[in-house]
Amino acid sequence: MTTINFRYLSEQDMIAAGVTDIARCTDVMEEALILLRNGDYRMAGENGNSHGAMITFPQNPVHEGMPSDGPDRRFMAMPAYLGGRFGTTGVKWYGSNTENRAKGQPRSIHLFTLNDTDTGAPMAVMSANLLSAYRTGAVPGVGVKHLAKQDAKVAAVVGPGVIAKSVIDATLSLRPSIDTVTVKGRSAAGVESFAQYVRENFPQVTSVVAAETIEEAIKDADVIMATTSTDIKGSEAFPYFPTEAIKPGALLLLPAAARFDDDFIINDARLVLDARGLYDAWAEEYGTQAYQLLGIPGTHFHDLMREGKLSESKLEEIADVATGKIPARRNDEEIILYSVGGMPIEDVAWATDLYQSAEEKNIGQVLNLWEAPVLA
Repeated sequence: MTTINFRYLSEQDMIAAGVTDIARCTDVMEEALILLRNGDYRMAGENGNSHGAMITFPQNPVHEGMPSDGPDRRFMAMPAYLGGRFGTTGVKWYGSNTENRAKGQPRSIHLFTLNDTDTGAPMAVMSANLLSAYRTGAVPGVGVKHLAKQDAKVAAVVGPGVIAKSVIDATLSLRPSIDTVTVKGRSAAGVESFAQYVRENFPQVTSVVAAETIEEAIKDADVIMATTSTDIKGSEAFPYFPTEAIKPGALLLLPAAARFDDDFIINDARLVLDARGLYDAWAEEYGTQAYQLLGIPGTHFHDLMREGKLSESKLEEIADVATGKIPARRNDEEIILYSVGGMPIEDVAWATDLYQSAEEKNIGQVLNLWEAPVLA
């Protein structure tokens, strides 16, 4: 009874277990968000809602060997417990540095450990870049499932990177009526790479169009994805979505930096959050700097609420839509801003589901921690 074994899953093992199945992942994320709304979870911090713990570096370190600050230069641990059928605890650990791309590596390199909630023993250690990317795309997918117009024809992508690929996967899987994708990126090569990805994976799309401006990209779009990394210069450098360019009835998926007119946010847009508690925790941890540091639009909604400019009742939660507590689309003209912050409970949910598949199919390697502990 003292033996502890755990399953190691490489990136290829994760693919074999189903990590790229975006439809399945979207259903799991919906389930996780409902558990979150019901309170059957714990995350970091005394408030139980923290995104995690992060190490950042000074701009001018005085100690030899200490890295200096730079774009997306950080380490982060994201622990969580999720109840329901999951009942597991885990932590995603990653280092991030935009300069990794020059070395042929992704910006962030993720590893996930899944633990038995009772004993704390490891159940699995898994490659987590795809885990993270697909759950990040699937949470916006829950919004598409419930809030996008059923006959959507055009999708727009602002920021065609890795996360955009998982978000477009979810969007096109859930709305097969979409036949046109417009793309605004920082480079022609990035736009073409993304366009090629769409052409190869979604034959339903008959037109992929490169746009010179955000306005051009979004003017006819029924679903709009803002998937650009946060800029260290702050909100003035975030992609700006002018009110007059947004089509009536559009759903905007916002898992990354984006900026809107305050008057539009306060008076005209419908505002939906992935989870209110996350934004409360960010306000507690970062104060008025949350939006500047993180870029997630929901942090700005929260700022406006705390300033008394936005009614608290305007901040809805996607789980209340998914369970029918509040309506999905109220009409075909409303514009919906769906803010997605990303939470470690989502990693726990998807990791647990994939671990169970790996156990059933004997995917990966079973490794031994000990037969009996030396110290007990």
